[in-house]
Amino acid sequence: MEKLILNANDLDGYLTDSDKKNLNLMNTLFNKALDIFPDVQKGQKNSELSLVSIYNEMGNFMQEICSQNPRLHVYSFKSGHESHSEASRVIAKLRDINTDNNEFIYYIQRAYEMLFKLAWGGGHGDSSVSGAQKNYLIVKTPVTSPAQNFAVHKITNIDKKIENTVMCVLLRGALLPSMIMSKEIEEYSSVGYVTPFALFRIRRNDSKSENDMEYILDIDKSFFNVKELDGKDLVFADPMNATGGSLVTVIKYLTNAGIKPRSVILFNVIAALKGALRIVRALDNCDVYTLWMDGVLNNTAYIMPGLGDAGDRINGKDSETNPRNIIQLLADYGAGIANLYRSQYREIENTVLSKEQ
Repeated sequence: MEKLILNANDLDGYLTDSDKKNLNLMNTLFNKALDIFPDVQKGQKNSELSLVSIYNEMGNFMQEICSQNPRLHVYSFKSGHESHSEASRVIAKLRDINTDNNEFIYYIQRAYEMLFKLAWGGGHGDSSVSGAQKNYLIVKTPVTSPAQNFAVHKITNIDKKIENTVMCVLLRGALLPSMIMSKEIEEYSSVGYVTPFALFRIRRNDSKSENDMEYILDIDKSFFNVKELDGKDLVFADPMNATGGSLVTVIKYLTNAGIKPRSVILFNVIAALKGALRIVRALDNCDVYTLWMDGVLNNTAYIMPGLGDAGDRINGKDSETNPRNIIQLLADYGAGIANLYRSQYREIENTVLSKEQ
């Protein structure tokens, strides 16, 4: 069984001294918040005001750090007041322990639509799109009297930005987000381009702590054609980036196999500062787009305050003794998602079945 393992020490070797200093300062700030949490739990108003002040300080500090790293694109830092409020509301719903599976998926979809616009759709992250050439969509409507009606709509022409993309999936938590992002690419493409898919089975060793974490890429249970990835724009849509280890492990495997991506783009709903910094330090041609950034990790490498296990909240939990394969996971999404992402389903099934034959 072919596997590749990367550990936390390898990742920390990419961080600069300035990165480590900033991360330590961020941990100090968050520890102040931890001290206040018990009083917030009791409903003490003064403690809530103190907590707001600390989070504002953390946010300003992270914004300063990201401004010094041009390959880190944080929606909540780049957007105007109105858009920032929208992102904040989406993240609040995703964080909420009371948000159930269906609602969680709804807000994940909203989050990735916002991230797409940030990177490619004329959003705040790409000023070159403003004033760009437009594509015209002529749409046939259901209205037939007094004649068949058509409507004309303009969208930003981003064919050159998306026509080379391959959707790379970090199974299993990132499967649905990757389908959402692929669907957005298809909708913005003037030719209805559906991304190819590369599926990587990667997991963390949860018996380890954050400081000695291992990232295990199982090649035998992954589905991809190495030759089809060379010279491509590799797009990853992982809902959470805690440590950066999964992405770095996959890209290092590909580059060691002789693959030279034209670019690597990571889309996260929430990223930890440490994970984002590790990625842009470890990978020369990678940009990270995230809707929201959190400051710290706990001892088991979960983002704080985070939103729990995003994979489980999207897909439900797998049985440890009988985990679902990719086809079973797709089936569990149900008819609603299957019909919405039909083209993506077909590409994923072809990718999986071509290896099985």
